[in-house]
Amino acid sequence: LAVKDPTAVERANLLNMAKLSIKGLIESALSFGRTLDSDYPPLQQFFVVMEHCLKHGLKVRKSFLSYNKTIWGPLELVEKLYPEAEEIAASVRDLPGLKTPLGRARAWLRLALMQKKMADYLRCLIIQRDLLSEFYEYHALMMEEEGAVIVGLLVGLNVIDANLCVKGEDLDSQVGVIDFSVYLKSDDDIGGKERNVQIAAILDQKNYVEELNRQLNSTVSSLHARVDSLEKSNTKLIEELAIAKNNIIKLQEENHQLRSENTLILMKTQHHLEATKVDVEAELQTYKHSRQGLDEMYTEARRQLREEAQLRQDMENELVVQVSMKHEIELAMKLLEKDIHEKQDTLIGLRQQLDEVKAINVEMYQKLQVSEDAMKEKNEIISRLEDKTNQINATMKQLEQRLQQAEKAQMDAEAEDEKLKQEYVNKSESLQNEFSQKEKQLLQLETDLKIEKEWRQTLEDDLQKEKETVSHLKAETQEIVNLKKEFLKLQEKNKQLKSICEDQEAALQELASKLSESKLKIEDIKEANKALQGQVWLKDKEATHCKLCEKEFSLSKRKHHCRNCGEIFCNACSDNELPLPSSPKPVRVCDSCHAILIQRCSSTVP
Repeated sequence: LAVKDPTAVERANLLNMAKLSIKGLIESALSFGRTLDSDYPPLQQFFVVMEHCLKHGLKVRKSFLSYNKTIWGPLELVEKLYPEAEEIAASVRDLPGLKTPLGRARAWLRLALMQKKMADYLRCLIIQRDLLSEFYEYHALMMEEEGAVIVGLLVGLNVIDANLCVKGEDLDSQVGVIDFSVYLKSDDDIGGKERNVQIAAILDQKNYVEELNRQLNSTVSSLHARVDSLEKSNTKLIEELAIAKNNIIKLQEENHQLRSENTLILMKTQHHLEATKVDVEAELQTYKHSRQGLDEMYTEARRQLREEAQLRQDMENELVVQVSMKHEIELAMKLLEKDIHEKQDTLIGLRQQLDEVKAINVEMYQKLQVSEDAMKEKNEIISRLEDKTNQINATMKQLEQRLQQAEKAQMDAEAEDEKLKQEYVNKSESLQNEFSQKEKQLLQLETDLKIEKEWRQTLEDDLQKEKETVSHLKAETQEIVNLKKEFLKLQEKNKQLKSICEDQEAALQELASKLSESKLKIEDIKEANKALQGQVWLKDKEATHCKLCEKEFSLSKRKHHCRNCGEIFCNACSDNELPLPSSPKPVRVCDSCHAILIQRCSSTVP
């Protein structure tokens, strides 16, 4: 026969003990139906078995005074591998009553069980075998496959709720001895099937609660995503408002610039009109005195005409710029109207969501009322059951007294009395079972009520956030309405500026017509000048008679000379008069060629 390895036998025994202790702890905790405390015997046995499993194959470390063999070293290593374990390690170090490393390790195991993360912590420790080799021998349980199996079994302890007081407990001086009598089979294991059915039902209820919790978490995450999207749309609307405000400020600045340029143009045109009037009057006066003055006036008028044409071209360019600005303003108005419509649509959607949340809140409130009524009915039933149990206990005491008297009086009626006692015991056990079931149902209803209250609280918070967003959006819509009013005012101002610009265009057209008339006058003067260039006036002695009436010239009949044909007439014959806009009085015209007649004062003046 092959000799078995003693270390392998030890590992197998510890693995079997761990399986038994974990299974017994889970079954007893689920049948117990409440949170476990530190005095619960299966829980104490579980910690003793875990301590033996962690001590298996542990290396002996030398210290100054003696040899040291403790499990606190590898457990302290979990803090470096799993960051969430830092809180447990710090709280264990801060406990005032712990003096030995073994006491700290026991406190660490209890805190890990309360956090439901013992399996995660030990799994991180088993993966790093190169670090464990510093604390354990190569044949230790934590270095072999049995350690991974135990870690897998520890995952099942997550269904247990434990509330352990570590601060006042003496963990340094506890003796870790495994009680094997707990794991031996007895006659009480006959009802194991019913207990397994109850455990399965409780696990199904727990799975249902976890699934409901997952669904609630998914709804909360969807609501958070919706809130994030609303915040992003809100920031986009704020940015668009800022851009619209900047555009309005730019338009106002351009409007001020246009107004200032318009006033400058008006001033320039007025100055030019006054200058042209003064120049025309001066040129007419100089023309009356000499031909040289007429030539200078002609050149000056030509130069001014060029300047006026240039000014007109500039005004036309400015008009084109104003028309383009008008198109841009209309486009900006259309974009603003489109943004306003989109924001109104988003407001309608938010109001619908608010109505839906209100309906959900009303439904949750109704469910809460129904659950409270059910709780009241169950409390009444429990009180009735308690009264019944008290009555049964009183009857039991009376029956025991009667049985004692009957034993003293009659030894023959013992069998019948035992039968009656057994029946009453069975009845009391059935009532106790019903009472435990009612307590379990009450705990389940309390958990459901807590979950519903938390859900209602989250829905109220979300509703408050939605109200805040709706109020914020209302304020923004009010700002948009104010901006629209300001934009309408700017449109009215733009219309006024357009009317002013049209008036200026009409004034420019009038000025251009006057300039064209002055140009025609200048051309008439040039023609008259050309006609006078090739002719010579007669001497005063030679011109003695009028060409038409052939009468002698005298003081009453003055001489008038035609600048075109060179004939001389008297004032009686030259009655044809033509009004000119440049002269205040009408001028005399020749009867034959219709040219302007010039009065001849003396023979020396041509």
